Amino acid sequence: MTAFITHCLRNARLDLIGLLACTCLVWGSAGDAWAQTSAAEISSIKIERADDAIVLSANVQFELSRAVEEALLKGVAMIFVAEADILRERWYWTNKKVAHAERHMRLAYQPLTRRWRLNVSSGQITHAGSGLALNQTFDALPDALAAVQRLSRWKIAAVSDLDLEQRHLVEFRFGLDVFQLPRPLQIGTLGQTDWEISAFSRQPLMLETVP
Repeated sequence: MTAFITHCLRNARLDLIGLLACTCLVWGSAGDAWAQTSAAEISSIKIERADDAIVLSANVQFELSRAVEEALLKGVAMIFVAEADILRERWYWTNKKVAHAERHMRLAYQPLTRRWRLNVSSGQITHAGSGLALNQTFDALPDALAAVQRLSRWKIAAVSDLDLEQRHLVEFRFGLDVFQLPRPLQIGTLGQTDWEISAFSRQPLMLETVP
């Protein structure tokens, strides 16, 4: 009887060791896959007061995956969206959104001229190009990406939108909007980390005055 119990315990110990080893392999594989995914990062962000406006400056760092770059070279435009919300803190209820701003950036390659075009708008960019605030062209993709990644003194609210005696938070989001891709490509990007470019920041609103 004792020998039988000892044999069972030895087998259970071996099974447990095997389970732990498999678990380590799974986590290790997941870690490698995560390491190969290029995530976006907000390297700097500053919110300032410029006269009657509240402006945001930020730098977002990311690299395009091979899949995204190949789609661009085939003529598929990519839409990057920056969003900023200002929330008034309320201890007795959920925070109240008092201001919201968006910036849509459409990056496209023009094969005939071999140049890159960047369209910027405060809302969704239509084929007619209505509401565009800025059009730029670049000779190289790195230069075009640098313009996408850098936001300089972007107006996100008016000072009159805020009660400066109250505490506020600023939420900033940046990412590639795959839902504005052509429908067949939208389906193909589901669950694909190559197309995941997003970053988020939340911080207290500490206004600095622009000289």
